[in-house]
Amino acid sequence: RSFLVLSMSGTLLLAGTVYGVYWYFSRDLPQIITPEDYRPTIVTQVYAESKSQKPQLVAEFLKERRYVVPFEAIPEIVVRAFVAAEDDRFFEHQGIDPVSILRAAIVNFRAGHFVQGGSTITQQITKSLLLTPDKNIIRKLKELILSARLERYLNKQQILYLYLNEIYLGHGAYGVEAAAQTYFNKPVAQLNVAEAALIAGLPQAPGKYSPFLNSKKAKERQLYVLRRMQETGVINQSQMAEAAAQPLKLYGERDINRKAAPW
Repeated sequence: RSFLVLSMSGTLLLAGTVYGVYWYFSRDLPQIITPEDYRPTIVTQVYAESKSQKPQLVAEFLKERRYVVPFEAIPEIVVRAFVAAEDDRFFEHQGIDPVSILRAAIVNFRAGHFVQGGSTITQQITKSLLLTPDKNIIRKLKELILSARLERYLNKQQILYLYLNEIYLGHGAYGVEAAAQTYFNKPVAQLNVAEAALIAGLPQAPGKYSPFLNSKKAKERQLYVLRRMQETGVINQSQMAEAAAQPLKLYGERDINRKAAPW
């Protein structure tokens, strides 16, 4: 009887402590953003009119190179590449994934250095849009609370829409459309498996895995993403081998302001 009383008391105390912590840190949290509220910094483009041909892009003004595209315009292979690389249980969890956190800790311990992150895609977009980049326990607790809330208010497609348009992918490119234009001079809708895997490998460290700055590291990261895509059933073995062997035709960073009408 004493053990039962102690067990119940301990359980109630723990529940009360958890609720107290939740209440304390959720008092002043920002409101959940929706796709309709999403108004990021985008590119202003200037075109020259022409009677003989279609209007020519002659200048761009920007703080962040971002071209917002609807979720429906992003190919499934691109979406699945990011999910496989960053959060393979994205469609199963509710914003927080203890399984991925534990698995990442084991992988990093075995490797002796940071290889995988434990944050879900929901946590990443929560940190990017709603919180500061500070690294401390208070911000992390707020991130967990907001991530759970975000999953209650938005569906998975809406979260991916925010994530794939917001995320930084190196060389001034924010979002998958800008990354596709920056690295391959094509819209995201035209990316193939190999190109999608390379871009999906960039969020963890855009500078470290930049194909412009470190082609070897970029290739290693691309191969890792392709393996994850194969392991999670996004592509089969032959598709992985074909994509891994495909040479990447990089376009190079563009500066339209210097090309068309520098004056």
